[in-house]
Amino acid sequence: MTRKKKSPKATLAASPEGQAVLDALRSNQSLLGELAARYEVSIRPDGPEDPPSIGSPYDVYRLLGPEMSVLAQEQLRVLLLDNNNNVIGQRVIYQGNVNSSMVRAAEVLRPAVVEAVPGVIVVHNHPSGDPDPSPNDVQITRKLKQAAELLDIELLDHVVIGTKRHVSLKDRGLMTG
Repeated sequence: MTRKKKSPKATLAASPEGQAVLDALRSNQSLLGELAARYEVSIRPDGPEDPPSIGSPYDVYRLLGPEMSVLAQEQLRVLLLDNNNNVIGQRVIYQGNVNSSMVRAAEVLRPAVVEAVPGVIVVHNHPSGDPDPSPNDVQITRKLKQAAELLDIELLDHVVIGTKRHVSLKDRGLMTG
């Protein structure tokens, strides 16, 4: 008489502890899927809906402000834009601490190179609520602009989001120096 082997899944689910492990794994898988969808997947509408279009810093604030203005940590994102300034993707590049994040131009611009987009907008929040750019914000923006030019990518703006308002480094004339 040959004995039929139980599958590992059937063995694991047979005990209450095993069922708890499976439930935890399913929960983690769901959470990871949500995080991937939220932070790594391009914003590409599935239906007939048009992608968001950016015509001003206020459009950036309207798109990302509700989410980014309440974050407890500084976060830097890049919006990937087509030739008509439609948002075809968004990537979280850095998650910092309460008042800073380290930024490398290569990592900020990598999604634009991979997706072969002509333009980007850099966006980050200030958890303090005050969106006035720091000297470090200005310095980083200038480095990003130079690196983007070398890659033939247009850095259209760097928008800093605060609690109740936003600041455009381009509007303040702080992108070149």
